[in-house]
Amino acid sequence: MRIVSFNANGLRASARKGFFDWFADNDVDVLCVQETKAQTPQLMVPEYLPDGYHAHFRDATTKKGYSGVAIYCRERPDEVRTELGWADFDEEGRYIEARFGNLSVVSFYIPSGTSGEERQDYKYRVMEWLKPIFDEWLASGRDYVLCGDWNIVRSERDIKNWKSNQKNSGCLPPERAWLNGLIADRGGDGSPQPDGSDANPGWVDAYRHLHPEGEDYSWWSQRGRARDNNVGWRIDYQLVTPSLRDRLQRCQIHAEPRLSDHAPFVVDYA
Repeated sequence: MRIVSFNANGLRASARKGFFDWFADNDVDVLCVQETKAQTPQLMVPEYLPDGYHAHFRDATTKKGYSGVAIYCRERPDEVRTELGWADFDEEGRYIEARFGNLSVVSFYIPSGTSGEERQDYKYRVMEWLKPIFDEWLASGRDYVLCGDWNIVRSERDIKNWKSNQKNSGCLPPERAWLNGLIADRGGDGSPQPDGSDANPGWVDAYRHLHPEGEDYSWWSQRGRARDNNVGWRIDYQLVTPSLRDRLQRCQIHAEPRLSDHAPFVVDYA
C-alpha cells in the first residue's frame, strides 16, 4: 500500500505544474492533500478527478480559497469524517479522515503561526486541543496514519538553518516539545530513549523510523533561492500507530519535479 502526503499550496495551481501526471506515474493507493485552496464544486471536475479514484474534500467555510484538505483513494472508504468537534478548527478545512475497516488515514493541516502573534496563539490552542484526541486514537486499537503538513520541525536534522530559526514559528521550542512528546523517538533524531529502548509508546514518525540519520526536507521558502540551495524544513509527516511500525517498508520525499513549495512525501506499507 502506497500513501502520499502532499501540501499542494493550491491544488489547481499544482495541477498546472503537472501534479496529476506525477500522481498517475506513482501508483498511489491513498493521497492526502493539504491546502487545496478551493471549494468542492471547483474540484469536482474531470481534470482534478483521476480515473479509478474516489475523491473526498473538506473545504474552508470561514474564507473561500483558504486551507482545505482532501483524500483520494482507490478503495471506497467505509466512512469519511470531516469534523473533530471544535468549529474554529473544523471550519478552516484542516481535517479529513477516511476509514477502511480498522485503518484510518487522516489528512491534517496544522495551522502556521508565521503571520503573527494571534495566529501563533491559535496554533498553540490547536496543539493543546489535539493532544488528547491523538492520545485517544493511539489507545483505540485502530491503525492510524496521520498525514499532513504539521508546520513544525522535530530536530536539527529537519531544518537547514537550525540556530537562526530558534525564534521562528515552526521551530519554537514549545512546538517541538509538543510534537516530539507525541512520538516514540522523543528526541526527534531517531535516537533511542535513555533506557535504550526505541519501542516506547507513542506515534511512529515514518520518515525518521526508516531514515534515522536522514536530512531531507519537504518545504522550502519561496523567498530568495531557498529551494535551489536546499535551504528547507521537514514539516510534512506520516505519523503511524505502533501497530504499523513493522509494515513500514520505504519512503521518499520527492523534491523534484517542483509541484508546490512542498514536496510529496511517499510511504510504502507492507
